[in-house]
Amino acid sequence: MRRAWTGPVLLLIAGAGAASGPFAQGRPGTGAALSLLFVLLAWLVSPLVFPRSVGAPQALRAGAADGRPVVFWRPGCVYCLRLRIRLGRKARRLHWVDIWRDEAGAEVVRGANDGNETVPTLLVAGRTYTNPDPAWVRAQVSSSR
Repeated sequence: MRRAWTGPVLLLIAGAGAASGPFAQGRPGTGAALSLLFVLLAWLVSPLVFPRSVGAPQALRAGAADGRPVVFWRPGCVYCLRLRIRLGRKARRLHWVDIWRDEAGAEVVRGANDGNETVPTLLVAGRTYTNPDPAWVRAQVSSSR
């Protein structure tokens, strides 16, 4: 769990350092803008942007029952973030598994990707897809029950 928050915390620390200069020079507008920028970046690479993650066994059972795709992801992954943003509200219809928090999910990903933890990896109707096009994923979500 600690690993998922390392990037956001480092961004917040860097943002505080970057903003302290303009504040010390009497430019509070620039300092506030820098602070806001770094807070936004920290939020984007944090787990907070993604729907609530579940364990791989639970996600696999639910995906088999309702036909919805299972997304294996990890915090800080720009491809996962791209998928999440492009899915918009439909992202909540998928089952999300954070492979840094769930070893069973990491095993599924490594099994599908020759031992590598390449994400996002989707499981759709029993088949795995590594880093699929977000438009294709949106179509899968629309066609699921």
